[in-house]
Amino acid sequence: MVSKSQIKLITGLAQKKNRTKYGLFIVEGIKGISEFLNSHLELDTLFTTQQIFRAPSAKTQEITEAELKKLSALTTPQTALAIFKILGPTAPSFSGLTLALDGIRDPGNLGTIIRLCDWFGIEDLVCSPDTVDCYNPKVVQASMGSITRVNISYMPLHTLISSVGGVPVLGTFLEGENVYTTKIPSNGIMIMGNEANGISEDVEKMLTRKINIPQFGNSSKTESLNVATATAVLLSEFRRQENY
Repeated sequence: MVSKSQIKLITGLAQKKNRTKYGLFIVEGIKGISEFLNSHLELDTLFTTQQIFRAPSAKTQEITEAELKKLSALTTPQTALAIFKILGPTAPSFSGLTLALDGIRDPGNLGTIIRLCDWFGIEDLVCSPDTVDCYNPKVVQASMGSITRVNISYMPLHTLISSVGGVPVLGTFLEGENVYTTKIPSNGIMIMGNEANGISEDVEKMLTRKINIPQFGNSSKTESLNVATATAVLLSEFRRQENY
């Protein structure tokens, strides 16, 4: 049976201050939990309605579907909910291309970008302090387990750029160079800006180059690309140039 204190703790982990306080975060669903159980992250507690996971029995608690609904933030809970321990930050290695995010606020965008880093083999993802927390339950859900394979760190981006002097720093702007006719450096930093405001002025001043994904449609009413979509295009072009 799930205790009231467990319910209070787990539901409280929806808030960043509580994740920081307890050093814990939530993972929901069979696929996501299985990914995390096979990763380097340490399980705290697994709550499940079915004994289908390879997890230590001492850390597994079988519960009813009604109890799972009390714990879950999802409209339709997915069989299980697990609590994992947050790892301490690891400094980026700056091996190859490093992706940096300037004020990304939407959890779905961040989760998708983490998946893209995993897919395209980007080892380091650096986020500005005002970027949404990568352990937000919606980010974890959207990352589909990729968060276990990407090194994510948070720091002011001017600190990041200053620490790697001489490395090319690219940012996306409408007036930038056409990414399809411009060589993307194999070792550098690529910065993606906030969904509404783009890259902040103080970071813009530190860029060495501005790049752009050209629009091929003729309509002036077309909205700019979603930041996760733009990231997918840029990382795909980066790998294409590297391999052909």
